[in-house]
Amino acid sequence: MSLHHVTPVLPAAAKAIVGATSRRSPGDWAHVLAFGAVGWPWLLRSLSGGSPAARAELLALVDLPDAALPPLGGWRADAGFLLALARRILIHRPAQVVELGGGASTLVAARALALAGGGQLTSYDHHGGFIGETRDALAAHGLVAEVREAPLDAPPGGWPGRWYGLAHLPERIDLLVVDGPPWSIHPYVRGAAETLFERLPVGGAVLLDDAARPGERVVARRWRRRWPGFRFAYAGGGKGLLLGERIR
Repeated sequence: MSLHHVTPVLPAAAKAIVGATSRRSPGDWAHVLAFGAVGWPWLLRSLSGGSPAARAELLALVDLPDAALPPLGGWRADAGFLLALARRILIHRPAQVVELGGGASTLVAARALALAGGGQLTSYDHHGGFIGETRDALAAHGLVAEVREAPLDAPPGGWPGRWYGLAHLPERIDLLVVDGPPWSIHPYVRGAAETLFERLPVGGAVLLDDAARPGERVVARRWRRRWPGFRFAYAGGGKGLLLGERIR
């Protein structure tokens, strides 16, 4: 899968998870089918890569040519999410950014960090071929990030689905970007990102993409109950964005 290919609604990378289908429980299958039936309007909305105005504003903000970004939408982040990510980095200048699910967002985050004066970006993804494409895109624009393969395995914290095998995580994470694993594994699959929240200092933040989908809304409600030291708020955009900031 090339970084610049147009992507479908169903994440192609999800089909390549070794053993994920055979290990999926009947309950997981039921959740995927039920939420797919309920959530199809959000999935259709995700085909859009965002407005041309948002894409143009993003490219101007991070000073990249239009050809640097692939076609957005599908299972990729849209222009609205990427714009919010770039703004967050440029304003708050995080020293350590960790990203779950890479691609166009890796390029944008790395560029924003360079413009902000520096910072370490560590990006994890489970799709080996796509990781290579992301590394090539970074190199083509003279950008630096740690892009690591993280095979999917048993989820932590009682969450369903599969979760990244995360190695060599920074002890402190100033900005956590959650754009994976794919929803087709389980609608609540991104909820396990909360196992990293203790690494966020006061003032640190988590950005959850696709927050308008029914599964992510359930995840957001659970996070609010379990993490009273965070302030969570929805932002606009076609696919939805949840911003959580640690306040104590």
